[in-house]
Amino acid sequence: MAYRDLADFIKKLEEKGLLKRIAAEVDPYLEIAEISDRVVKSGGPALLFENVRGYDIPVLTNTFGSRDRMLLALERDSLDDLGEEVVSFIQPGDMPVGLLDKLRALPKLARLASYVPRTVRGGPCQEVVERNNPSLAGIPILTTWPGDAGPFVTLPLVFTKDPESGQRNVGMYRMQVFDSRTMGMHWHIHKDGARHYRKAAGKMPVAVAIGCDPATVFAATLPLPPDVDEMLAAGLIRREAVEMTRCVTSDLEVPAQAEIVLEGWVDPGEVRTEGPFGDHNGYYSPADEYPVFHLSCVTRRRRPVYMATVVGRPPMEDAFLGKATERLFLPLMRILLPEIVDVNMPFEGVFHNMVLVSIKKSYPGHARKVMYGLWGMGLMMLAKMIVVVDADVDVQNLSEVAWRVLGNIDARRDLVVAEGPVDALDHAAPLPHLGAKLGVDATRKWAAEGYAREWPEAIAMSPGVVELVDRKWSGYGL
Repeated sequence: MAYRDLADFIKKLEEKGLLKRIAAEVDPYLEIAEISDRVVKSGGPALLFENVRGYDIPVLTNTFGSRDRMLLALERDSLDDLGEEVVSFIQPGDMPVGLLDKLRALPKLARLASYVPRTVRGGPCQEVVERNNPSLAGIPILTTWPGDAGPFVTLPLVFTKDPESGQRNVGMYRMQVFDSRTMGMHWHIHKDGARHYRKAAGKMPVAVAIGCDPATVFAATLPLPPDVDEMLAAGLIRREAVEMTRCVTSDLEVPAQAEIVLEGWVDPGEVRTEGPFGDHNGYYSPADEYPVFHLSCVTRRRRPVYMATVVGRPPMEDAFLGKATERLFLPLMRILLPEIVDVNMPFEGVFHNMVLVSIKKSYPGHARKVMYGLWGMGLMMLAKMIVVVDADVDVQNLSEVAWRVLGNIDARRDLVVAEGPVDALDHAAPLPHLGAKLGVDATRKWAAEGYAREWPEAIAMSPGVVELVDRKWSGYGL
């Protein structure tokens, strides 16, 4: 059974000993962030702050901050299982071509149809409606770093519709509190929310859900194609449709089981300075001009929980969300690039800064083909560095990768520098959103690639001796 709501997941975390309730009074200004930072970096539990100074609403942080909690959130025994399940619905080889194939596909199609978001009337997220004089003042929005421009909502599910097609998008974009009725909407130029904003001819409705079941929160972080509904993805992940309800002040729909919903609008002609903000790359992202979200209504549960995350120098909670995304998309990458064996986006590279990929090399220049293929694949276009190694290299072992890369490359031959889009947070790029990327071919070189020498064999003990020593190990007294 899927988690019905955030409270259901909190209960499960507590049952598993993966949540700590904090009864001591804490300040939403920096103190909660410092506690959360220390706990996530020490591998500690999710934190429920029950006594937040100046507020009646408790704050939940570090919800996803470990591999075990990520597995519990997605209700899987392995993160790789999730990707295999998703790809099973879209494998080209499974497409029905004849009547018999179509009949065989019916159970799969019926299952997929059961995951489509289901509209309900009202819901817990509308138990309390503040429409006449809506305000952010009662919500314990955190200030996480001393150089931040103010409090920021850091786990918002931002709902918009394409002004032309009506296609729904759900993304996660930080929101700075300007005052009790306005916020900055941090829409990066590459994201679908920003695309909707650029299309809007007038005021565009926006709804922000805070605090949902974990699969729904995770789905909002996924870099899905524009025509794929994140709420369908959430249903697929949780194996049960997400219940959606219509907003009070617009025709947007939000998860009915959410803790808090902010309804409002943005005007394409209005921007305001947003930031700085201590971001997930470990640096302050500078102030810049972003759209302004105007609050028109607050709806919430009678006793909501405010869900937040603290981002900063990795590893932080978002590292575990990112690792789950990596494993989810690996089987999808293999559909387009079947030579890929494995992928690792290390925490230290905050995912878009480094991609390590092992391949079954089949022809000269194969590593470069994979680099360019990845750079042309959705938001992988933002990857700052792609390192390609042979199939027998474990890309999850950073020490092994470093050894192979440092030993295998010739700088003139094996480094590829390409110019293209870069992440909006890339402070090293000479221009916003545009810079250079590095491809590193650390595969064994072939004669057909101009390598005239004999490639050396890596040192390895004979298997028989390894087996012998394994068998006798306890008798050595070591």
